Amino acid sequence: MKKIHSDIIQFRGDHFQFGFMQGKLLKDSMILENRTKEWGLKRARFLIDAAEAEAMFKKFAPSIWDEFRGLQAALGVPMEEVLRDFGGYRIDALPSGCSIKTADDFLVRNYDFHPQTYEGRYMLYQPTDGGYAIIGPSSRITGRMDGMNEKGLALGYNFIHRKKPGDGFVCYMISRIVLETCATVDAAIKVLKEIPHRGSFSYVVLDASGKRSIIEASPRSVEVRNADSCTNHFEIHKQENRNYLKDSYARLAAIEEQKDQTANAYKTFKLFNDADKGVFSKLYKSWAGTIHTSAYFPKEKKVWFALGGDQEPVEFDFNSWLAGEAIAKGQITGEIDTEIGFAHMDKIRL
Repeated sequence: MKKIHSDIIQFRGDHFQFGFMQGKLLKDSMILENRTKEWGLKRARFLIDAAEAEAMFKKFAPSIWDEFRGLQAALGVPMEEVLRDFGGYRIDALPSGCSIKTADDFLVRNYDFHPQTYEGRYMLYQPTDGGYAIIGPSSRITGRMDGMNEKGLALGYNFIHRKKPGDGFVCYMISRIVLETCATVDAAIKVLKEIPHRGSFSYVVLDASGKRSIIEASPRSVEVRNADSCTNHFEIHKQENRNYLKDSYARLAAIEEQKDQTANAYKTFKLFNDADKGVFSKLYKSWAGTIHTSAYFPKEKKVWFALGGDQEPVEFDFNSWLAGEAIAKGQITGEIDTEIGFAHMDKIRL
């Protein structure tokens, strides 16, 4: 078992200041060293067009562009490098797993991915220059793996495939944009229909009114369906699905066949987080092992979070934080059954 942690990072201020603070934290970090190594070996398949990216961000989330400017100022690198490492536009998202269950008053989500991609940063950010405050784990620093905003909109995404990518935003940046700009499920659907998509993902959203939807989004189409469980395949545009979906259907069946374990939020959390119930995954080498479990409560503005399996959740009172009360805890800890290194803790050998 490998002991891991996520740092809890709290910030109130404008987006430039937020980016600058994050850049200072990153400057001598293991994350940045590993990210530089990753790009040095793999190299981007295209040149970053900073002007194109700026135009797209200014259309959908102009304040986030100021965050990139803050990162650039702190790191002292060209904007092209900021966009390559943290931009989330026209960058390929890697394959992953993930499972989600919703009810009228909660969303529970397993984040299944490869440890080398995990940054171990749990973010609470309250902007002072526009946009909603968000709580949730980061992806590629500026994106969000899942999260909830101050209006009670909660969101998680599930990977579908990477074939035939489009010129658009990737999943974790789309999540950040939706959470920062949308108060309701209807508003989220509108943005998800308008924004260009790089890859194919399901976005699961729940708001404070209890409304919930699954949005099947690809570069070619966006469709909305109503269901309370979602794994890694589309139900409407099945032609978009990968050929091998055995694991995705198995996790969906484990959720749907154990309805007695989804009667309330805690039982659902344990169904997802306990390693022996069929939803938690240990496929870390296949880019689909469960790293964290999140639960969001839009009506109460509370969040549960756990790293690794068979854990009790750490609870955050987001309402209290929004009112100015800082989180006293500095880290979340857990254990994961893998020897693979994590991006924020270990030198990655690619």
